[in-house]
Amino acid sequence: MIKAIIFDFDGLILDTETHEYEVLQEIFGEHQCDLPLSVWGKVIGTHSDFNPFTYLEEQSKKTVNYEELSVIQKERFQKRILGEQARPGVTDYLEAAKELGLKVGLASSSHFDWVSSHLKNLNLLEHFECIKTADDVESVKPDPALYLEAAKALGVKPEECLAFEDSANGALAAKRAGMYCVIVPNKVTKDLVFGDIDHRLESMAEVELKQLVDLLKNK
Repeated sequence: MIKAIIFDFDGLILDTETHEYEVLQEIFGEHQCDLPLSVWGKVIGTHSDFNPFTYLEEQSKKTVNYEELSVIQKERFQKRILGEQARPGVTDYLEAAKELGLKVGLASSSHFDWVSSHLKNLNLLEHFECIKTADDVESVKPDPALYLEAAKALGVKPEECLAFEDSANGALAAKRAGMYCVIVPNKVTKDLVFGDIDHRLESMAEVELKQLVDLLKNK
C-alpha cells in the first residue's frame, strides 16, 4: 500500500536541467565544440567530479578561463530560470496527495539552500513534510540513502513509498531503496537509458495521481 510520495527536485519539479544543459551547449558552441548528452547525461541527478570546462579544453585543444566561463554560465542560467514555473501537473499532484492522505517528501542530490529557495519562489515549500538533500547524507543518488532518509522522516517503510524521478541516477536510487518509481523525464533526460522502473509519464498532467496510485497497486 502506498502511503507516501517522494519527489526529486531538479528536472522533475523545476526543469533546471534543460536550462543548465542548453547554457553549456551555447558555451561549447561558441568554442566550436559540442557537449554530447551521452557524456553530460551520466552526471545528471548525482554529484560528479566531471568538469564541463575541462572537457571543453580537451575537445577544443585550447586553454579556457574556468572562472570567466563559470560566471557566464551562472549569469545565463539565472536569466533562463527567472520566472520559470513548476512542470505541468506538479502542483496538482501535491494537492491531490493531501486529499488522498498521502505523506509528501522530497529527496534531492542538490543542497538544501538551492532546493528550498526555488520551492519558496514556486510557492510549493509548504507542501513538503520533509526535505532531504545532499546536506543530510554522505552519498547522493544513485545511492539510496536520500530516499531511505526521507522514508524514515515520513515514518513509512520504503516499500510504502512512490518516488517520482526524471533521471536514470535518481530512478536507480529509488529502486535500490525498495520503492515504487515513476519517471517523468524532461527534454534533456527523455532519451537516457533507464533501468528498472514501475511506470513512465511524459507529464504529470496526463494522469491523475489517484489513477496512477491505483495502477501501481494493481501491477
